[in-house]
Amino acid sequence: MTEALRVERRANAAVLTLNRPERQNALSRELVAALGQAGRALAADESVRAVILTGEGRKAFCAGADLKERSGMNEAEVLEMLRSYRSELGWLSSFRVPVIAALNGVALGGGLELALACDLRVAVDTALLGLPETSLGIIPGAGGTQYLPRLVGAARAKELILLGRRLAATEALGIGLVNHLVDDDADLLTETLNYARPIVEGAPLAQAAALEALRAAELPLEEGLAVELRAYEGCLYSEDRREGLRAFAEKRPPKYTGK
Repeated sequence: MTEALRVERRANAAVLTLNRPERQNALSRELVAALGQAGRALAADESVRAVILTGEGRKAFCAGADLKERSGMNEAEVLEMLRSYRSELGWLSSFRVPVIAALNGVALGGGLELALACDLRVAVDTALLGLPETSLGIIPGAGGTQYLPRLVGAARAKELILLGRRLAATEALGIGLVNHLVDDDADLLTETLNYARPIVEGAPLAQAAALEALRAAELPLEEGLAVELRAYEGCLYSEDRREGLRAFAEKRPPKYTGK
């Protein structure tokens, strides 16, 4: 990858670290392109059981768009940048394994939208979250108007976006915007890996099938139930399912292989 994004492995988890602490890990062209490249590379690696996305340093997960870079763009270039958010970051919301955002600090604007695209969010208890774009004369343009109401409901999303409200991590946890909090003095990555252990050590086929079914929850009920049935059928004939039953009967931890 590039210097803007650091990619490493922790056992079966891939850890992506936004590596622009001098700019509060803001989304530059280079960083957005690197995230897209990482997604394409990880898609071909079947050993990856989970992806963790975090930021370098203790100040910011991601402060949103790099406004210094953005100030040198014309309107056509800004629009192209917005399109690249979808083409290069869209994989976060549709990846075959769970993607977890580990919020090490401020997550504002496009930074929060990046986290919203992930399946789960873990945050230090001092993190600050918000979508302040309307106060700058624009709207959340990297999925915020679509992801946020799906997480917290339409009324709450309207309040947060139209008022440009910023939330402390504890309030974000209370409304379901964040799934899990970590003490600020703890090691966030270690705690996130511990949180993700049931995923990383779980049955890969079942995890992928559950994600497929859960992502169909926005469909009409009958269509969603049909997706659920197909996803279940994909697990039904698997060796992982048979191993799960054997392990339960033998009172031992299962050893899943993804087959």
